[in-house]
Amino acid sequence: MEQRHLGRTGLRVSRIGLGTLTWGRDTDEHDAADQLKAFWDAGGTLVDTADVYGGGEAEYLLGRLVGSLVPREDLVIATKAGNVPDPYRRVNGSRGHLLAALDASLERLGTDYVDLWQVHAFDTATPLEETLQAVDLAVSSGRVRYAGVSNFCGWQLAKAATWQLAAPGVRTRLASTQMEYSLLQRGIEREVLPAALDLGIGLLPSSPLGRGVLTGKYRQGTPSDSRGASERLAPFVEPYLDDAAARVVDAVATAADGLATSPLQVALAWVRDRPGVAAPILGARNAGQLTEALSVEALSLPYEICQALDDVSAPVHRYPDQDWSTL
Repeated sequence: MEQRHLGRTGLRVSRIGLGTLTWGRDTDEHDAADQLKAFWDAGGTLVDTADVYGGGEAEYLLGRLVGSLVPREDLVIATKAGNVPDPYRRVNGSRGHLLAALDASLERLGTDYVDLWQVHAFDTATPLEETLQAVDLAVSSGRVRYAGVSNFCGWQLAKAATWQLAAPGVRTRLASTQMEYSLLQRGIEREVLPAALDLGIGLLPSSPLGRGVLTGKYRQGTPSDSRGASERLAPFVEPYLDDAAARVVDAVATAADGLATSPLQVALAWVRDRPGVAAPILGARNAGQLTEALSVEALSLPYEICQALDDVSAPVHRYPDQDWSTL
């Protein structure tokens, strides 16, 4: 699998990442092992997790597999901290919480460092410089090699990245931002993506298949074994089952027919090759589904098809997102 630099850093990652959102909850150790082995065999290196995935079980499960199944040095392990299971405070970006969460993640992962540590969300109740100081301390202590953020809007990302660039050699440059991005969710193109491109920050798209809808599995209804049929995950899928999304899915399916490939591969290739994208993070139900997705490595979409998909999925960008003189 092709390797890409993550932002303006020396860290290289596979251009498809393996997500572990369901590990330890819907994905057991056997299925997780099959996925990790298939991913590694395909040349994949970037494995993304978080301290809240499965209440910590995803990290624990990954830690059990690394070393025994796949060499630690062959993986780029990325984890996140800052989201908390507290209905009154969903985000905690305080220095104390983040550093304690990092120690707990390292223990569950069974490693003394993570390659990429990401602040999971912006905390309006904590000064940003305090959150970023935790990042700097984590890197300077050797527990973290590179750092990024997740779910920061445009101004939040620009402020955080600029703060870190203000004292080079003292503060840690942000390597990445992880955001939802797909043909069904292009909102980051307004401000987040332009900021990331300008500041040299690599984009790690989550839900690159539109929460599974872009695979086409929902065109004829909701399959009984799908996330959309799950009581817990149905609200996650439902926003992408409207008429506007259906038009995009139809266009993806038409493109797939013309290229003799699958809608999954077309949708994944589109987001993988967008400007600024380092590696879409792909979650799979099983190793077979993951292997199908990883075969996208050989696919490059023709310009005409990319343009057609751009047009059918184009978000509305008006003032001030566009050049005001054209409005």
